[in-house]
Amino acid sequence: MIKKGRPRKFERTIALEKAMQIFWKKGFENTSMPNLIEAMNINSPSIYAAFGSKEKLFLEAIDLYISTEGGKIWASMAIEPTARKAIECMLNVSVEEFTRTDKPHGCLIALGSLYSEGGNEEIRKVLKARREKCMTILHERLKQGVEEGELPQNPDWQAIAAYYITLQQGLSIQARDGASREVLLVVVNCAMLTWDILIDRH
Repeated sequence: MIKKGRPRKFERTIALEKAMQIFWKKGFENTSMPNLIEAMNINSPSIYAAFGSKEKLFLEAIDLYISTEGGKIWASMAIEPTARKAIECMLNVSVEEFTRTDKPHGCLIALGSLYSEGGNEEIRKVLKARREKCMTILHERLKQGVEEGELPQNPDWQAIAAYYITLQQGLSIQARDGASREVLLVVVNCAMLTWDILIDRH
């Protein structure tokens, strides 16, 4: 007698990547369970069994995004010899990643949960913390430039870090709205022209 085996398990990593893509495209609030079932090609009991809830699935998708797609942006800073070059590289790589034709446009961390009434506050807090971490990375790179003698002691580097992170998040929104890579790279060039002015004014 042939024993009836358990149903073939889906590939969890592949399913999670598909979930990340749909969350990235639609955002947490606008992604429904039917959307996830269709994107992941598995039924809702399997989704709940593997991930626990839509919220937990989203948080895992965020972690995957940071370790893969979004991680490329911040890893790009590490190879540059100066703080200025590191920021310029981060912005240029952001534009490249935000405008890829094979991925949803924009940044999942910036656009994953809208600030609207009835939204999931816990998810918003997680995304806010992730965005704050990105600014901390940027601020630390600027402070490293000061320690290495590249940058002066006087400027308010926290405010300058906030300026460039705000610009990066704006690039994400513009990319989602359909701005071309060429246009956004010009925006980055314009922003880097302010570098010396920002230093001199502080």
